[in-house]
Amino acid sequence: MNNSIVTEFMILGLTQKPELQGALFIIFLFIYFVAFLGNMLIVIAIVYNTSLHTPMYVLLLALAIVDIICATSIIPKILVTMLTSRKTISYGGCISQLFFFTWSLGAEMVLFTTMAYDRYVAICFPLRYSAIMNHYMCVALLSIVMTIAVTNSWVHTGLILRLTFCGSNTIDHFFCEIPPLLALSCSPVRINEVMVYVADITLAVGDFTLTCISYCFIIAAILRIRTTEGKRKAFSTCSSHLIVVSLYYSPVIYTYIRPASSYTFERDKVVAALYTLVTPTLNPIVYSFRNKDMQAGIRKVFAFLKH
Repeated sequence: MNNSIVTEFMILGLTQKPELQGALFIIFLFIYFVAFLGNMLIVIAIVYNTSLHTPMYVLLLALAIVDIICATSIIPKILVTMLTSRKTISYGGCISQLFFFTWSLGAEMVLFTTMAYDRYVAICFPLRYSAIMNHYMCVALLSIVMTIAVTNSWVHTGLILRLTFCGSNTIDHFFCEIPPLLALSCSPVRINEVMVYVADITLAVGDFTLTCISYCFIIAAILRIRTTEGKRKAFSTCSSHLIVVSLYYSPVIYTYIRPASSYTFERDKVVAALYTLVTPTLNPIVYSFRNKDMQAGIRKVFAFLKH
């Protein structure tokens, strides 16, 4: 049950310097524009083209939807606070933002692992791929992703709702995330910290480890490819995937593995920008727009719109 006295929170944002607000507004607006339209284009292309209704592209579709939800739960509110003098968010709005962000965080981590497994099966067992990654397996994997993401989000949001906020209502961050909220709590946060730590070890560290193992097997299979051009293309794809995955997991692990007393918000805000703003923008470019089938699917969408 919520015992909070605070009814709204003040969000400080990335910086308090007025001369930087205009530049940051343009940057955030551009990031949201690229992330939203890029991922929405992927959603439309996959839904519209029946040739893309395969496990690989269904997982890409899920990733694009998660990135849209992640970006939309955070960036529009940032833009509003930059445009107006009222830099507040209601208690309910803060909890809603926390829930959707935490959901997208969990979903994205498990999806990265699921997509790595899909690529592992496709490259290491090409003849058995359609038998292993069939319709039922795809539904099962997506169900697991959704179950883990919702459970993770409900647990952390529920634990935040138990806290009392009776002192300062100033969030030294650009959105409602678990660490700055724990720092504001008047009540003990030990249980919250333990559950955050458990989630970080199991989801972030665990999924990152499984993803890396999958890519190790993939790279070993690539080394057996005889053609130099085939190796080059495969290594290029794998390296770009691993860079994006590392950019996502590393700051998440760094942020959530520490107790609330050790948070340094000026630095942590920059770190948080990597997994809240940069990754949703890079995912469409790295995972989809370089793919020939996706390029063909996007061209079909634009051809349809012209008519």
